[in-house]
Amino acid sequence: MDPNTFPTKGNLIAAKNSLKLATMGYGLMDKKRNILIRELMGLIDEAKGIQSEIDAVFTAAYQALQEANIELGINYVQEIGMSMPVDDGVGIKARSIMGTEIPLVRHEQGPMKVAYGFNNTSESLDIARQHFERVKELTIKLSMVENSAYRLANSIKKTQKRANALKNITIPHYEALSRTISNALEEKEREEFTRLKVIKRMKAEKP
Repeated sequence: MDPNTFPTKGNLIAAKNSLKLATMGYGLMDKKRNILIRELMGLIDEAKGIQSEIDAVFTAAYQALQEANIELGINYVQEIGMSMPVDDGVGIKARSIMGTEIPLVRHEQGPMKVAYGFNNTSESLDIARQHFERVKELTIKLSMVENSAYRLANSIKKTQKRANALKNITIPHYEALSRTISNALEEKEREEFTRLKVIKRMKAEKP
């Protein structure tokens, strides 16, 4: 038998303290979950907006690219594409929301460098490039938002699991333990009171 369940005043105080801490912990978990859910819903709405814009820009970009392929030839457009400089201006940091680390992506975009001559290309290629630059920016932003949403969803799941454990297991356990110990102590006090009354009466009856 667990000695912490023995009907003593010390164990009753300990059980009530544990119940108080568990109740407080559940309140904090519930508050954390609600904050994370609000953050997640905001990210979901933001992701929908970005995805919608990406779809529109992609459509315009591929339409301009198709025109450039027709005007300049697919092979020539591919050569120009291979000559474009690599973008290494993406940096990733992190920020915390209620203990959940989410990525913070920064893209330092410098001035657009033209890697081809205007005399040998067409306006459609310039338009396609501008659109794809915008797609890149939106894709970077969308990756940050979606990754953040994924991490928040995982954190919400873990927080919900802990809150449920406190609500359905820990708190009822200490509530029941407190009642059991309290009832046992009250019964013990009644027995002691009855015993003392009997002793007192017996003493009074002695000649």
